[in-house]
Amino acid sequence: MTVSMDDVLTLDVSAAARAVTAAAVAELDRHADAIAGVPPLPGTPEWDAEEGTDAPARRETAWQLAAFRIALAAGLDPLPQLIGLRRIGVSWETIGGAAGITRQSAHERWAGRVAAVLDRS
Repeated sequence: MTVSMDDVLTLDVSAAARAVTAAAVAELDRHADAIAGVPPLPGTPEWDAEEGTDAPARRETAWQLAAFRIALAAGLDPLPQLIGLRRIGVSWETIGGAAGITRQSAHERWAGRVAAVLDRS
């Protein structure tokens, strides 16, 4: 079957776009895992060794920052990572530093969108 130029320009590509986005997000997560590490499995000696320490919180913060930087570099919308970062208390100064911009610029650029989501929950 031959598809015409008109067909290509008018076909609904939303399903293809969703599939590409899902693949990009999965790959982003995989790379953030490789950079920041994954938590130990519950019940393992590594899990027990971390109990009562700040290691899980530090790893989560590192993972969220890595995912945020990857999303930005890949041209993806970083809103999910920003929501995660703000939920765990990461400052706009740290977020700005991760993005290579000032705290004020980060706040001006993203705070409204983040607040709109967090205020709903």
